[in-house]
Amino acid sequence: MKKMIFLSAVIGSIFSLNAFAAPISTAEVEQAQKAWGAGIVAIGKASDARKVAIEHIEEFYAFESGKVLFKPTLASDVQFRGTKKEALSYFIGQDLEEDKGFALAPYTNVRWENEGIITDQDSALAMGNYFFTKKDGTETKVEYTFGYVKDDEGNVKINLHHSSIPYSN
Repeated sequence: MKKMIFLSAVIGSIFSLNAFAAPISTAEVEQAQKAWGAGIVAIGKASDARKVAIEHIEEFYAFESGKVLFKPTLASDVQFRGTKKEALSYFIGQDLEEDKGFALAPYTNVRWENEGIITDQDSALAMGNYFFTKKDGTETKVEYTFGYVKDDEGNVKINLHHSSIPYSN
């Protein structure tokens, strides 16, 4: 009987573990960044940009898990985008007058230069510059800070996205 109780406790504890038991690694953050950039390129190439942008938001942002703090680069009138609908408007231009569809540029590449990545048990922060390459080969440098968490399936998701154009005088 004691063996049965012990075995039940062990099995129960194994099944109660979720994805949060595995810390987010630097490699996972870098992979998420690379995939996010490829997603921005895909939105610009898509014949149905809305569909691809919705998939991008669902794949990369933690709106389903809780609050997302999103301050996109080209937003000044409505600076913060706290809903999936507002994020979609930013990426493809839809609901807010200032949104022209950032991801529709189109871009051919997104290159990341991390100043640093800090990982914790179940979250990570990354800060640096990312560069958006247009069809003509010109790059736009943008500063960013991203926060990451894992969802219940162990997928790395963005819960903080702040980006801005570098200061110039």
